[in-house]
Amino acid sequence: MKDGEKIPDEAQDIVNRVREVLTPPLVVAERVVSRSEAMAGTGEQRGFDFGTLPAYELLRLQKAAGEIAGIENPFYRLHDGRAAEMTSLEGREVVNFSSYDYLGLNGHPDVVAAAKTAIDRFGTSVSASRLTAGERPVHRDLEAALATLHGAEDAVLFVSGHATNVSVIGCLLGPEDLIVSDSFIHNSVVEGAKLSGAKRILCPHGDIEAMERALRLNRSRHRRAIIIVEGLYSMDGDVPDLASLIRLKRRYDSWLMVDEAHSLGVLGANGRGIAEEQGVAPTEVDIWMGTLSKALASTGGYIAGSRRLIELLKYTSPGFVYSVGSAPSVTAAARAAIAVMQRETWRLQKLRKNGRDFVAAARARGLDTGFSIGASVVPIIVGNSPNTVILSHRLLARGYNVIPIIFPGVPENQSRLRFFITSRHKSGQMTGVLDAIAEELPEIRKAPSFVNVVAGRRDNLSVANSPEHAAKEPALK
Repeated sequence: MKDGEKIPDEAQDIVNRVREVLTPPLVVAERVVSRSEAMAGTGEQRGFDFGTLPAYELLRLQKAAGEIAGIENPFYRLHDGRAAEMTSLEGREVVNFSSYDYLGLNGHPDVVAAAKTAIDRFGTSVSASRLTAGERPVHRDLEAALATLHGAEDAVLFVSGHATNVSVIGCLLGPEDLIVSDSFIHNSVVEGAKLSGAKRILCPHGDIEAMERALRLNRSRHRRAIIIVEGLYSMDGDVPDLASLIRLKRRYDSWLMVDEAHSLGVLGANGRGIAEEQGVAPTEVDIWMGTLSKALASTGGYIAGSRRLIELLKYTSPGFVYSVGSAPSVTAAARAAIAVMQRETWRLQKLRKNGRDFVAAARARGLDTGFSIGASVVPIIVGNSPNTVILSHRLLARGYNVIPIIFPGVPENQSRLRFFITSRHKSGQMTGVLDAIAEELPEIRKAPSFVNVVAGRRDNLSVANSPEHAAKEPALK
């Protein structure tokens, strides 16, 4: 909106709803009650309106605020075909940094051929739980390959990576147990911990001393304890100190679970994950978890570990027992991807070089890459949600697809663009997007406050954004 421009009539209701955020809660509650009473008096019988739920109201307010401020929704962008280092969005070719395809195996001829062959032989579905419908060779072949990668005795596949953590943690632990995890841990672990009913302690990111303190003060009061970390953190691109965690789990008689979703195929000389990267015996980790949707260009999750652990999960984990088995095509595709990864080792070498180069180039331009080690995940931290979304939109206009990560996915002051670096990205594509960020971000930060735009306080913008005012009171951003 420009200064002096009248808000369209159809948007006025949105403006009013956004401004209700500033209305005292009692007044809002009275309005809700009066609307409910009015409907009750009509005698109408309707299905429940889910739009009245507080969560939907909040979603609507967030969308409305973006519309008023002229910020386009960056999510659910429509791709026309296969997304690799390049993709087509509604007919326009752009450089893509928002796909997991770390080793560039999505669409690899061997992977595609394996998927098609599996469909020809087994069809598109195994049609029921593997417990009841039986096994297929593709399942056992992939599980054996995953177990070998992790130096484990066995492995078991799940149809969803997120569901793997939820179901396994919820199955193995209960109200008498203790879960100690990193504060940056993935949502799937958080949800699994909630389901278990165990006592949950989130420790500051990467703080081994805090984990030790949590175990020292709480371990004796619980039946079992587990430490859960990620091999490569999905939002920050850094790694834990695995050897220190192993010493900790031994000292306090705990299990250690490592989520390798973003580190399999990325860390280690042969892509076998953080144990190989840090020279630690993989058998020291009790539970390896991973997904097939990143480096392995497929979909689903898995657990690798001792034979008894896997047997237990195959008969007791609800996400496995009560869920259909993985589709033959995606299972065979992942197995073929492992074979290609092991044969075409240049892919991992190129990926790691690209990651290191990207971080170095970003920092040379004064951009904040947080804790990233320069592997497959690199954030560019912007600092607040509106500026991050605006930057994403401007980059798209310049030919770069980078999706913003905003609150509640990360704390508001840590909103960022999350880059997925792959073996297929070229040097010019990486330096090009970084140059664009270095040009656009200062201009975005100088623009009027998002809060002032939404709330209509445009008359005060020149004062609020003046250097004199900023020295006295930080402007809302």
